[in-house]
Amino acid sequence: FSVDRLDVLGRAYDAGVGKILSIASDRRDAERIVTLLGRGSGTRRGQGLMSEPQGTPIPEIWGTAGVHPHEVKNAQDGDLDAIRDIIRATPRMVAVGETGLDFYYDNSPRIVQEALFRDHLALAHELNVPIVVHSRNADDLTGYIIREWGSRVMGGLHCFTGGVELLETALSEGWMISFTGIITFKKYDGRALVRRVPRERLMIETDAPYLAPVPHRGRRNEPGFVAGVAGELANIRGEDLDTVLGYTSENATRFFNLIP
Repeated sequence: FSVDRLDVLGRAYDAGVGKILSIASDRRDAERIVTLLGRGSGTRRGQGLMSEPQGTPIPEIWGTAGVHPHEVKNAQDGDLDAIRDIIRATPRMVAVGETGLDFYYDNSPRIVQEALFRDHLALAHELNVPIVVHSRNADDLTGYIIREWGSRVMGGLHCFTGGVELLETALSEGWMISFTGIITFKKYDGRALVRRVPRERLMIETDAPYLAPVPHRGRRNEPGFVAGVAGELANIRGEDLDTVLGYTSENATRFFNLIP
């Protein structure tokens, strides 16, 4: 988004997005997110945004710090220490992650993914902040580790595409479940699981720049498209759109403590 970041943020604001959580994939991501943590509105300065309230209105920006399972193979000694320091020093860096397990692409050795996942959980517990977890084709091990940690961490399974057993495990341990534009895809077969999540445990997201919802599928995703995820969630659950927008926003604000 470096070329048109301010335009993207302006469109998100116009779409009704008040707060954005920018997710880190590695240490460098986390360091770059810190430069974007302006309040309210901003204007472009280099690759970042000024924090002074002038120019195009944009949503409030918050962030996370962690190493995605795809990037675990490139993690360096000291990365988790740096992530710890970033979160401690930056009030708007509100969660550990993205971390977890990806046994679909297997871009990093599974044993290393598991080790770093556990290290991230320990860090979230130490800092008393939420953790954002990725799990793809790894339901069994993810569920096992969630049961190990239980309610000692405030966990959220992002972009949920797992099965009913993983869903029930996460819910039983007090975790949140978040859905993306995947739920709008014609071949999506998890609608029964979407209906199974209690309101107070459900969030929505874009996972931008990936997984743009219909009718934007195939394009670069962006934060403003979250409205399409909300609309389909309302359709699947048979709920009023304003109701869905209300409780998913409240859940995200509470879970991530997105309070200035």
